[in-house]
Amino acid sequence: MKRLLHLAFPLAMALVFGCQISTGDYTSASGGGQPDYAPKVDAKKLKELENLSDPVVTHLERSRWGNPDTYTELGKQYRLLKTNDGYTETGMASWYGAKFHGRRTSSSQIFDMYQLTAAHKTLPIPVFARVTNLRNKKETIVLINDRGPFHADRLIDLSFAAAVKLGFHEEGTADVLIETISHERDSSLFIWIGGFEHEKQALQALEVVKARSPVPFKIVENSSAGFDIRFGPLFEGPEADRLESLLFATDYTPLRKFVD
Repeated sequence: MKRLLHLAFPLAMALVFGCQISTGDYTSASGGGQPDYAPKVDAKKLKELENLSDPVVTHLERSRWGNPDTYTELGKQYRLLKTNDGYTETGMASWYGAKFHGRRTSSSQIFDMYQLTAAHKTLPIPVFARVTNLRNKKETIVLINDRGPFHADRLIDLSFAAAVKLGFHEEGTADVLIETISHERDSSLFIWIGGFEHEKQALQALEVVKARSPVPFKIVENSSAGFDIRFGPLFEGPEADRLESLLFATDYTPLRKFVD
């Protein structure tokens, strides 16, 4: 259970109150009855967190810990979903930070508030998911590897880094869309834009794109035409379509390529 209290600090740090649970042999990092707080970070660190690259989606086995069929917290019983596939839901997100930094999550992984991770009450863990802030349309991919938040109106608890990247670390909560990502949908799809005579030109183009779509990228030297930018690997569907639309809107001509 979390309640965010706004403080008159530069970061408007949120005090987060959680409820501790044990799902298997490990206790949820996204819990505990004492106040949580934001780390002390400067503008440079905040910018770094805003520009974190999304984690690469890989095949994941269910954790040995944190996946009981059912568990009870604060008198309420939770039943895990049978599968992560196709899960899509909107609801309120909160975040957890410095108090839990370095603790074990329900899946037994160590919580790092500077990584893109999250906690969810009923999704089998670990699982990758795309989270979109419905107010500002910022999005990121997170690894859900923990349980929580145990508050009636909260759907997901994000790491401090994820909250910064989604632009709500100061407010404490945000309405979000959650979409799980299955590795089976992965592909070797890359999107290229190219023909930059100088690497500096490629870097300038990259800054424009990164500001609106933080996808993995690489600048590739092209023996015949200077420099290209390669985005990916990507998922076919909305992810690739969004990037293509952005590139067209910024006057670049994207080219889809598949790599065996």
